[in-house]
Amino acid sequence: MVLLLLCSLPVALWGQQPEIKSLMSKDLTESPGREVLMMTVDYPPGGSDPIHRHNAHAFVYVLEGSVLMQVKGKEQVTLTPGQTFYEAPDDVHVVGRNASSTKPAKFLVVLVKDKAAPVLIPLQ
Repeated sequence: MVLLLLCSLPVALWGQQPEIKSLMSKDLTESPGREVLMMTVDYPPGGSDPIHRHNAHAFVYVLEGSVLMQVKGKEQVTLTPGQTFYEAPDDVHVVGRNASSTKPAKFLVVLVKDKAAPVLIPLQ
């Protein structure tokens, strides 16, 4: 489902399109109406995301390669395997891209969100 939602965005919003693979979706029974989504994101060389937000707590763990991440108002960071990144529900993700134009990058994302909230909201 996550893949379908992200792939339905206009291609012009993305750089080189990442491949998103949904790994798990789990309702939080002790928090009715909340869920956890787990997925991997594979950036091709030069791949990037549009400016967006999640309306969720987003936890990122880099598995392969190197990625650039930045939320509005904070410094841009370069992350390598084993490093992490966090986005709060109100954060606007202004930079999300592969740091390399020749090698792929891959990271794990865990979202904690309201079940009815969309996975990703593209912004201008």
